[in-house]
Amino acid sequence: MMTRQQRHQDQQSKAFYELSALILNLIRYPPPSGEVSTQRITPAGLASMLLGVSLALMFCGSITFLIGFLLMPWVIGLVMLLYVAGIVSSLSILGRAIFCHTLAPASPRKTVPAWKLL
Repeated sequence: MMTRQQRHQDQQSKAFYELSALILNLIRYPPPSGEVSTQRITPAGLASMLLGVSLALMFCGSITFLIGFLLMPWVIGLVMLLYVAGIVSSLSILGRAIFCHTLAPASPRKTVPAWKLL
């Protein structure tokens, strides 16, 4: 069974593969513009296409960064809350151990006959 992260990585790698295949196909075989032509893509066209691809990737990366940047205070707050809860829990367990040990009367030890130890 695939985890969520593996599926996400598979989707990302599939998207990058499809984008690369699309770019390579456009470079090799430009779409016909109404008539059959044997022209290849011009350097200006290639530069424009690569600029568009890089802008699209930067935009998607910026959106991802912005979402992470907005969620970071919530994540830090949750971590700090759990950290404080752990400290309080440890202190309460320690306090309970000290409190119960000092208030509980010491129970007398029973002596076990030697013949029962064998």
